[in-house]
Amino acid sequence: MTETILGIGTRKGLWLARSRDRRSWELDGPHFLMSEVMSLLFDTRTEPTRLLVGFRSSHWGPSLQHSDDLGATWVEHPDGSIRFPEDTGAALQATWQLAADPHDPAVVWAGTEPHALWRSDDRGETFSLNRGLWDHPHRTQWGDGAGGGAIHTVLPSPSDPGSVLVAMSAGGVYNTRDGAQSWTPGNTGIHAYFMPHDEWPEFGQCVHKVARDVADPSRLYAQNHRGVYRSDDEGQTWQSIEEGLPTNFGMTVVSHPSRADTLFLVPIASDGERVPPGAQLQVQRSEDAGKTWQTLSNGLPGDCYTNVLRDAAGMDTADEPGFYFGTRNGDVFASTDGGESFSLVAAQLPDVLCVRAVTLP
Repeated sequence: MTETILGIGTRKGLWLARSRDRRSWELDGPHFLMSEVMSLLFDTRTEPTRLLVGFRSSHWGPSLQHSDDLGATWVEHPDGSIRFPEDTGAALQATWQLAADPHDPAVVWAGTEPHALWRSDDRGETFSLNRGLWDHPHRTQWGDGAGGGAIHTVLPSPSDPGSVLVAMSAGGVYNTRDGAQSWTPGNTGIHAYFMPHDEWPEFGQCVHKVARDVADPSRLYAQNHRGVYRSDDEGQTWQSIEEGLPTNFGMTVVSHPSRADTLFLVPIASDGERVPPGAQLQVQRSEDAGKTWQTLSNGLPGDCYTNVLRDAAGMDTADEPGFYFGTRNGDVFASTDGGESFSLVAAQLPDVLCVRAVTLP
């Protein structure tokens, strides 16, 4: 019988929810109590499954630890997994993203605050700074989003070992095609209404999250600050797919791991009113790559004034994948029927920052 494990990173620690049927859940935690758990990765590429966790303590600072027994014990690198070289004059503030490379089971990528990309060749135990992006002439002009300035999305291409896409707040999308040696912005078509002199700049867009389509690696979806977009050329140009949505604002976008052209958003009323549209917590689903949208709210509360952050949603790896998300008031919801209905996994946890799930045999 399979087991699904749901990692719930919060403002005050990590909880692990386990289930054999994805209906009833047992919670284990908190791990790293009083630390902000901002990034999670269940790495199933080799045995045993490794759980990587990036978190930040207000007292001890940022840390990255791993567990090879799904949370029973934890290992921290004695010198710190991610350390800026002395010549950069920078210090790690937080690890915002952890991503497994699809071509090499030892390689893990990390995106951090300040804006930087890192590569590990030992399954996330130590990392080296990607100098191509750090030394990019645009870097000093990237700004901070409301939550800080960080690379929050890292998407290695499953079809091209030399291709990686990153997205950041607030700098936009950048691509490499030469193994992360050089980087070019990929923001054509993304509106930046807040720019005072050019609302269609080469870079500087406030991208909130990017997801890759499972069937076509060149197709990507982006939730931006006032805008929802699709790219059909691996993140070089973008077109709006917001028609039919109740709002073009939100933080997260999740693509279905086994069904082409299917993606999920959790919309927010506006950047000035960060509550669900009409105070109804809801998910928006498209099954045709953003041409049309369906509102899904069965089992979700109305009269609701919370919202969902950029990494607080994800899907598991079951044959029929479950969809999960957590809110800023600490409720976590699950759907095992593609969003048609939702049930409560956990309630009244701290502010949920990151949700990741895996289904294991």
